[in-house]
Amino acid sequence: MARDYYGILGVDKSATDQEIKKAYRRLARKYHPDVNPSEEAAEKFREATEAHEVLTDPEKRRIVDMGGDPLDHGGRGAPGGAGGFGGFGGGFGDIFEAFFGEHAGGSRGPRSRVQPGNDALLRESITLEDAFQGVRKDIVVDTAVLCDHCGGTGSESRAKPVTCDQCGGTGEIREMQRSFLGNVMTTRPCPKCQGFGEIIPDPCSRCGGAGRVKKRRTLVCNIPAGIRDGMRIRMAGQGEVGHGGGPAGDLYVEVAIQQHPVFSRDGDDLHMTVRVPMVDAALGTDLSVDGLGGESINLTIDPGTQPADHIRLPEAGMPHVRSGQRGDLIATVDVVVPRELDQRSRELLEKVREHRREEVAVNSADDGEESLFSRLRNKFRR
Repeated sequence: MARDYYGILGVDKSATDQEIKKAYRRLARKYHPDVNPSEEAAEKFREATEAHEVLTDPEKRRIVDMGGDPLDHGGRGAPGGAGGFGGFGGGFGDIFEAFFGEHAGGSRGPRSRVQPGNDALLRESITLEDAFQGVRKDIVVDTAVLCDHCGGTGSESRAKPVTCDQCGGTGEIREMQRSFLGNVMTTRPCPKCQGFGEIIPDPCSRCGGAGRVKKRRTLVCNIPAGIRDGMRIRMAGQGEVGHGGGPAGDLYVEVAIQQHPVFSRDGDDLHMTVRVPMVDAALGTDLSVDGLGGESINLTIDPGTQPADHIRLPEAGMPHVRSGQRGDLIATVDVVVPRELDQRSRELLEKVREHRREEVAVNSADDGEESLFSRLRNKFRR
């Protein structure tokens, strides 16, 4: 039974070439191996590519509309019993394929000169500030573009291709070979037209008949605020133009975010560490921090703040890439104890110690308040 190429692409039999190409592009973006690595997706991508090849070729499409299948191998549908070689249930066509390759049992016909282009991948490095605010980046990409000299036709005069005189337009050369089964007819791509079944009599002087040329382009990529490291931005139709001026693939820009000297990121939350002298930790103080957007962020160090305490500022972190809702800013306090004291500082601290009369003691589970060591130990166990 002939395959339903229209059904594979999800288009009507009256669909235009543009509608067929659009449907193929939609399926290719969904099932392309770079996007979906599953075996099922690979099979659907192969089927969609074959359907696109058939329905964009006028002669092959005519065969489909007449109820045939231009990609069907001759003899493939023959029943095994009728062929006399029941062990090879597909008949003579399958036997020939087993020994002489997929074209041995029949002809696939010429392949389309116009092929869809491949997708391209580019990596772009940005700062955390760029990720916080969003940024427009100029990116340089080297890829295949439509040849403007011939308009993608591959012909210097933009004339239509002519039928290959060596294969008669079939795209294949048939040869008789001897085997233990007797004489077997095999096929191979025509060396003169490379399997296209047609020849460009006056190849373009710039692209050599390919319909595309390599070119360096500068594109503007809009990187949204809140984007995360490793995310990809798809730029539709900015990939490689296909052979014969076929539709261009997509360009994917993968973002790499540089390490920041102050802030680190965890999802949409921002983390930082503030160094607080022990006196300020005991008495309390305020601290101003420059945010990623250039704004000034005020941190209040409450009296009695302990080492490794967290100060959380709601909605002062990174924006979510889709909703725009901001995460939190979390500051971890690092209480700094001076290693050396001048005479005046020592005298003052001696007075504080004498006034408070606190004793150094070994921490016990019976104590109501944890020691600094215990707090740090329990923090790192979480």
